[in-house]
Amino acid sequence: MLDDTKGDGQEQAGFHAMIDGTQEDYQKISAAFGEFSKTLPDRVMDHLKMLKGDFGGFAVDRFEHSLQTATRAHKDGRDEEYVVCALLHDIGDLLGTFNHAELGATILKPFISEQNYFMLQNHGVFQGYYFFHHIGLDRDARDAFRDHEHFEYTAQFCHLYDQSSFDPNYESLPLEFFEPMVRKVMERPRASIYMKEDGETAI
Repeated sequence: MLDDTKGDGQEQAGFHAMIDGTQEDYQKISAAFGEFSKTLPDRVMDHLKMLKGDFGGFAVDRFEHSLQTATRAHKDGRDEEYVVCALLHDIGDLLGTFNHAELGATILKPFISEQNYFMLQNHGVFQGYYFFHHIGLDRDARDAFRDHEHFEYTAQFCHLYDQSSFDPNYESLPLEFFEPMVRKVMERPRASIYMKEDGETAI
């Protein structure tokens, strides 16, 4: 009998092209996906830690900026989902150099509300209000969203928490404080292409 386990000890599908897969094959894949998806919060937090030491010319590195933004939001009484969004709003900086806001929003999209998704996706251009005019760009570029229902919500995030979180003397809460929030928010997707009509994930 052929050994259908490899590498990590999980059962492997037998096909070499997806069109040839059987229900049994995809049950094996679903089982592996289920285990892998449980570690998503760990992978996200590990990636966030990669922002340590990356100052980009600012007075604090991007990791501290992330902690500081989340700490300010938490101390202001924001709910856990909002605080997690504040913590991870710039997680796309390393791989999305020219579209970091969209990358962070995409990572959290399955787990958060529409207004928080809009806020994450567009905070980059909203943040531009504070500095675009210094680098030859239009600081009012955010006005393209002026009539959107989440305009003020996003502008407030940038004003209260994002643009003000570059203080090297601010005492931020450690990542460990936010870890339970990250795990709770990312525990179960609200929307995904892998969700069935009953709200359960198919994979």
